[in-house]
Amino acid sequence: MKQGFRTLFLLTLTMLGSCANAAPTGGIENAVFMFQERTRFKVETVASGLEVPWGFAWLPTGEMLFTERPGRVRIIEKGKLRAEPVFVVPDVEPSGESGLMDISLHPGFATNSFIYLAYAYNSDGKMVKVVRYKYADGKLTEPTPIIEKIPGAPNHAGTRCRFGPDGKLYVTTGDSTDWNLGQDNNSLAGKTLRLNDDGSVPKDNPFVGKKGYRPEIWTTGHRNAQGLAWQPGSGLMFQTEHGPSGFENRGGGADEVNIVERGKNYGWPTIYGKMTAPGLVTPLLEYTPSCAPASAMFYTGAAFPDLKGNFFFGCLRGARIVRVVLNGRTVISQDNLLVDRVGRVREMAQGPDGYIYFSTSNRDGRGTPLDSDDRILRMVPTE
Repeated sequence: MKQGFRTLFLLTLTMLGSCANAAPTGGIENAVFMFQERTRFKVETVASGLEVPWGFAWLPTGEMLFTERPGRVRIIEKGKLRAEPVFVVPDVEPSGESGLMDISLHPGFATNSFIYLAYAYNSDGKMVKVVRYKYADGKLTEPTPIIEKIPGAPNHAGTRCRFGPDGKLYVTTGDSTDWNLGQDNNSLAGKTLRLNDDGSVPKDNPFVGKKGYRPEIWTTGHRNAQGLAWQPGSGLMFQTEHGPSGFENRGGGADEVNIVERGKNYGWPTIYGKMTAPGLVTPLLEYTPSCAPASAMFYTGAAFPDLKGNFFFGCLRGARIVRVVLNGRTVISQDNLLVDRVGRVREMAQGPDGYIYFSTSNRDGRGTPLDSDDRILRMVPTE
């Protein structure tokens, strides 16, 4: 029965996502939308004229910092975009799908002012690193490398860097288009990494002292996870991950939502999608044809009380937002929002106002941008 229920949802999503990469229809500013129940919302533009906004972070004072893939850190103050960047990463190497990617505040930001950036750079070939900065007087200073020389490539470079409920820094890495690295545990590619805030390795990491494993590794067998969020209450880590492409001769689609747990192997490239094998983890959800999930968030705010505990992620190729209703590890239902209305959706996050913020990625070379793209938008409740 459960399998049949799950299959029904997958078929529904397949039909709704079949017009992937269609041009966004726009015209959202005066429209009213509805979640599956009675909750109505409108979409507001927060900032426009951007270039591939990738990650969001809010300061305690309410200002919104975000990254643009070419290397800029920008800020929205009192609802308005500051014209000049807060910071331009000097050694970023933007090409293909990578560049300046994620941004995260330290859990103790109020006292230490630490901000973490994840980005691609060149060091005898493309690599990815996470660097800590101090944010003071509206500037990023005192760059301190946290982890470097993660294998990178124009595609499959990850990367999310987020602090978990345990106060540790988790970093998702791509396989850098060499799928064998997902199972090579001497490599940082195709993994979830777990670090202390200064880049040192926690003593309770699962592979510390184990021959043939890098001690930073938390989980193995990933292809390219770009969404990372923790479920309220259970503390479970959820990741969204891109499935195989045609050039890998493994078919297309098979994008995944995984519950990611200590020391487990998520199978790439041995298994993917709905495949199974002893000792390897099959995803909670699978999407074929591809929706290209690029983000992850759980809703905990008061603005949409009916959505508390719901899981959301944005789709690039699928050009929509997916909402998943869960009971712990069990999927109750799914629905699609804003299908083909805004184009490719990259980041999603809950703002301090309880609204749901998301960004478009229509200027990344694979979309059909509107004149106002790229944009940061938000869902706001309405009567």
